[in-house]
Amino acid sequence: MKGYLVFAAMLFTMATLAQNKIENVILVTTDGLRWQEVFKGLDPEFTRGPWVDAEDSLLIVQEYWDRDPIKTREKLMPFMWSYIAKHGQIYGNRQYGNFVNVMNPYWYSYPGYNEMITGYGDPAINSNDIGMNPNVSVFEYLVKQPAFKNKAAAFGAWEAFNRILNEDRSGIPVVTGYQPIKARKLSAREQFLNELKEDTRTRGKDIYALHGALECLRNRKPRLLQVSFDDTDHYSHASQYYNYINAARLFDQYLEKIWNYVQSDPHYRNKTAIIVTTDHGRGDAVKKEWSDHGGHIKGADQVWIAVLAPGIPPRGEVKEPMQLHLAQVAQTIAKFLGQTYTGSHPIAPAIKEIWEK
Repeated sequence: MKGYLVFAAMLFTMATLAQNKIENVILVTTDGLRWQEVFKGLDPEFTRGPWVDAEDSLLIVQEYWDRDPIKTREKLMPFMWSYIAKHGQIYGNRQYGNFVNVMNPYWYSYPGYNEMITGYGDPAINSNDIGMNPNVSVFEYLVKQPAFKNKAAAFGAWEAFNRILNEDRSGIPVVTGYQPIKARKLSAREQFLNELKEDTRTRGKDIYALHGALECLRNRKPRLLQVSFDDTDHYSHASQYYNYINAARLFDQYLEKIWNYVQSDPHYRNKTAIIVTTDHGRGDAVKKEWSDHGGHIKGADQVWIAVLAPGIPPRGEVKEPMQLHLAQVAQTIAKFLGQTYTGSHPIAPAIKEIWEK
């Protein structure tokens, strides 16, 4: 009888693993969103002073503030803290010694995104003005394999992603900013998005990245997708905390929309991993530096990572002390797909803790 129970348990485990086989990965990023807001919510230091006017201060306090910091972060990012915290894993709360840092020394966007998708904090990628990325990303590595050929796409608010992903060499279609979506056959919604892009040139490119990505999932079924938002960085550079905090709230909504679509489509449901992160941190030790980043800003190397995927232990907010790096995202993407990403440069290991019980 005991042997039968063991055998039945083995069959159940094998069936569960088969059901939870990950076939697709979506990387979702928001530029320069601080770990402080992710884990602590609205920072009351920035609800007064030069970063908000009196009316905006009242509005964000009413909408996002609570004396309980747990409730404050839940108000700001309800999907992160009601769903991912229950079903996935969230790393980077430095209050528990759970550290996530970038490895590159520059703490800017191009170096951060390069590190994220190549597993390498390349010292030669030292500004946002680099041309076509000389490094082969995990996405480019995977699309050279038959199983992933023509199965990757990227959407971003920032125009530099055409260079970061080296669209010309990799062959991965990248749609950024107000660029029109190009394909052999556009859906009606994609045609409408292109028309909107022609008619609007005000701030708000994140919404185009979101809906372009959703239409791509509906119509072209990529196995690899990157969706990158930018407003959190734009408004912080402008020292507009009210708009920055609202952009963080919108990002949480966009993330929920992507996940809800994934789980509504049989092609993706329970077969798709989503990795969520940011390219760099921002200042906090000197409060007025919150709007900036770079190697001269203390704390701008501090980031966070969240993971939502079938079959992984639902660890929620990981509080064990550890040191992770943004560079580990690339090999983690490959591991989710049962692959090993190799290249001519050093590649950081996958985040092994994701799979540990």
